Amino acid sequence: MQTANKQRFLLLDERNVATTQNVQLKIGSVTKHDANPLMVEDKPWEKRFDNFYGNILYDTSDELFKCWYSPFIIQQSAKGMSLEEREKIPYTGHEPPEMGVCYATSIDGIVWEKHHLGLVEFENSAENNLICRGPHGMGVFKDLRATKKTQRYKSIFQGLRTSTSQDGLKWSKPRHISRNKIAGDTHNNVIWAPTLKKYVGFTRTWGETDRLLKGPKTKTNHIWGRQVSRIESSDFCDWSKAEVVIDCTVWEHQPYAMPVFFHANIYIGLMAVHDQSTDRVWTELTWSNDTKIWHRVNEGTALIEGSPRPLDYDYGCIFACATPLFLKDEIRIYYGGSDGLHSSWRNGCLALATLRPDGFAGYQPMNPHEVGIITTPPLDYHGQAINVSADVSHNGWLKAHLINSGNVRIATQIINQSVTDALLFQSSVTVADKIQIEFELKGSTLYSFLFLEKLGATV
Repeated sequence: MQTANKQRFLLLDERNVATTQNVQLKIGSVTKHDANPLMVEDKPWEKRFDNFYGNILYDTSDELFKCWYSPFIIQQSAKGMSLEEREKIPYTGHEPPEMGVCYATSIDGIVWEKHHLGLVEFENSAENNLICRGPHGMGVFKDLRATKKTQRYKSIFQGLRTSTSQDGLKWSKPRHISRNKIAGDTHNNVIWAPTLKKYVGFTRTWGETDRLLKGPKTKTNHIWGRQVSRIESSDFCDWSKAEVVIDCTVWEHQPYAMPVFFHANIYIGLMAVHDQSTDRVWTELTWSNDTKIWHRVNEGTALIEGSPRPLDYDYGCIFACATPLFLKDEIRIYYGGSDGLHSSWRNGCLALATLRPDGFAGYQPMNPHEVGIITTPPLDYHGQAINVSADVSHNGWLKAHLINSGNVRIATQIINQSVTDALLFQSSVTVADKIQIEFELKGSTLYSFLFLEKLGATV
């Protein structure tokens, strides 16, 4: 059988686009799952999911979907409250809250089980799915590079502090991150950045803005703005000083949390944005090639938008979990939703939105009556097959021209239906060269193309 080396190019990455004509980059279209909400606050220790702060992975060794999430285990609950009651009863004066971290599993990623783990006591019983009490905004990931079993799972949380675990259930004593006195009152996350060969963490800091107060100071009327900040480490022990990588561009729309993941040779962020005026939260798309300089795709436009109807499961807030799962025919973006406003009464849940493969964002014609054109920069080429992913509407089409270094079209192909990683140009025997691809679009959206190189036979 044959093995292959894949080099994927997302069109949302501006490095893959040299020139354009009559096209615009548009955010992808998600589909919310029919089974939503997948998980709700149905245990005595799940008083309020709040932002859920979920961390979901598919563990191939256990053939199991795993989820770590953070409910408030001591907090006022909105269970059973009508909209009228929520509007009349102030969400103030309650006892000091306490957050915990819970663990759930699933065979299919849709139906979730909350096992009694016997690890943490709550109200004189350990029959619950709590793995710890206290940490706020805990981000969890499985480190496939870990050489020590006890450090297979890693976490970061408010403080900033880190911890490690062999099984994701029993965790080491928290360790403070040096050189950083940051509250980190958000969903903190760490990834292994393969292009940097470092661990990179993302947290939240606060910075003073130029906006002047209008009227008395309140929770949503102040001079402080939220920021996404970054830290890095080579060994998960010694960390750099935090640096701001995303700041407020509009004071009313503040970055709240941003899970980050690596895909197609770039870093993609799912940034929660808090609207200071409406007190609602949605999720936007960002990307970076180095984890330091970030680009916002269609800033102000939600990738995952809440329902317009109060008391719907995701009316008030949308917080993406870390990280999306890439299946053969879809991308799963799990998220924490809530049926009320961020700073008021609300019930939370786990929900699921899906994207078509590579469908985070794509180019489509601005004027639908005219052809749109996209040309790539010169790319190293030595005969690889080239595949493409695009949505093509009825009576639409996508035409591609392969252009050599002499600016000669050496091949042309037309596609008139929606495709995912479909063959565009066959592999060929050729000398090393630079090629460009010119795409023409009519009634279509182009997401990505792929160089597919056969490496040889395996036994």
